[in-house]
Amino acid sequence: MGGNRSTQLLILTLLVENTSSQGPPLNLRVIIADNYEVFRAGMARSLAVEDDFQIVGQCDDLERLYKSVETSTGIIVLFAGSLAPSLAELVRGSKGNNIRFVAILNCFESPQPYLQYNIHGILYRDVGRLEALKCLRAVGRGQTYIQQDANGNLESLDSDLIGQRARDRLSRKELQVIGLIVKGYKNKDIAETLNNSEQVIKNYLRSIFDKTGVSDRLELALFTLHHRILLEATTGSTTEYADSRSFIAVAGRNASSSVRT
Repeated sequence: MGGNRSTQLLILTLLVENTSSQGPPLNLRVIIADNYEVFRAGMARSLAVEDDFQIVGQCDDLERLYKSVETSTGIIVLFAGSLAPSLAELVRGSKGNNIRFVAILNCFESPQPYLQYNIHGILYRDVGRLEALKCLRAVGRGQTYIQQDANGNLESLDSDLIGQRARDRLSRKELQVIGLIVKGYKNKDIAETLNNSEQVIKNYLRSIFDKTGVSDRLELALFTLHHRILLEATTGSTTEYADSRSFIAVAGRNASSSVRT
C-alpha cells in the first residue's frame, strides 16, 4: 500500500509540474502574410483548430502587411520572406504596438538578416505542423525560437528526382496551367490568360492529373510546391516561388476550398 501511495504522489507531482511548466493558457492573435494562397489558407485552418490561436487577418502583399503592422497591437505576425519586406520598415512600423514577428524562410536561406533585426521566430518552409505550433507558442510567451535548419540534402535530392520525372512527362502548356493553379487561378482565369476555352483547360487538367498521379487541384498545387525542380519549370524562376515542404503538405489538405474551381 505504501508503495502504491508513493507512486500516486509521484504521478500527481509530475502532473502538477508539467502543467505549471506550460504556463498560463495563451490567447494568441495571429496575422498570416504570405504570397502563397495555399500556404496561408492551410496555416490558418491548422491554427483555427487550436484553442489558443485566433486568426485576425491574412495578407498577400507588402502593402497590406505594412498596414497591418502599423494598425494592430498585441499580435504575432507570421510573414514569408518571399514577400521581400523591408525588415527595418516592419520593425519601425511595429514600434509601441507590442508585435512579435515570426519569419518563414525558404529552405537553406540564411536567418542572419532577420536575427539582426531581432525577429522573434524563424521557421523554414519545410517545418512540421507541431514545430510551427511550438514556435508560435514560444514567441507568444516572449521567447525566441529558431528552427534548426531545413531538411537535409538526401531528402531534397529524392524530392527533386520525383519532380524531375513529373516535369519530363508534362508539355509546355501543361506546365503553364500548373503555374497558374499554384498562383490560385480558377479555370476561367486560366482559360482567359492562356487564350483557351474552359473545356480545354479541364482537358489539360485531366492529363496533368494522370501524369503526376494527383487527384485534384489542391493536391496538384501542393505537389508542385513540394518539388523545386517542377516548380521552377512552371514559373521559369527560382526566386518567384519558395520551396515548400512538409508543413504545407499536412496543413494544406484542409484548405481545399481555397484552390478549387
